[in-house]
Amino acid sequence: MQLTLTQVAQLFSVPEKTVARWVRQENLPALTVDSQYRFDRTELLEWADTHDRRFASDMLANSNGDHVAEISLADSLQRGGVALRVGGNDRYEVFREAINSLPVPRSFDREVLLDALLAREKSGGTAIGYGIAIPHPRYPVVLPGTGALVRACYLEHALDYHAPDGRPVDTLFLIICATVHQHRQLLARLTCVLQSDDFRTLLVARPDQKRLISAVRAAEAAFAKETELQQS
Repeated sequence: MQLTLTQVAQLFSVPEKTVARWVRQENLPALTVDSQYRFDRTELLEWADTHDRRFASDMLANSNGDHVAEISLADSLQRGGVALRVGGNDRYEVFREAINSLPVPRSFDREVLLDALLAREKSGGTAIGYGIAIPHPRYPVVLPGTGALVRACYLEHALDYHAPDGRPVDTLFLIICATVHQHRQLLARLTCVLQSDDFRTLLVARPDQKRLISAVRAAEAAFAKETELQQS
């Protein structure tokens, strides 16, 4: 199921005509069904990030049967960890080093994972600005048999990701999940966290894993409280 024009307008706290204008003038992805716009939430999250559009925390609540609030970004980051000083002069070298110590099953071939990441990059990585990118947001890397994980990677050498603000990327967030459903949940939470000015400022300081996870956990708690208030 997909979101309607009215639902999207409510999420962004704007009139419906503004959303329609975004479709026409700002490349907001939409399908036309019976002369009505319909929106995919994953594409919506990606667009919101790249266009720096703020949305309500309801985006994290249950929506169209997709139970986004069930998974923890902080717990996934705890499993995936923080990769410090990731070397490499291109995406191939960066991804290879970033996944080198990733906690995946021993039987899994890391070259297969690397190939999957690079194949999805051909469809276009997503740099959201501020030196941050989330590779393969629309084409998830699904790895059955492992818990959902997110890895924060601080790069030694910034990469040109053709970001909307022109800034080279020095921080990557890799998302690897057992199901597409989990990927969508984590993408929603990560997108919401990254909209915080305070959180982006924290990333500039390259916090260690403990500090980063603490900040994410606090943000998730705040979102949960806000959503509860909105629904009460």
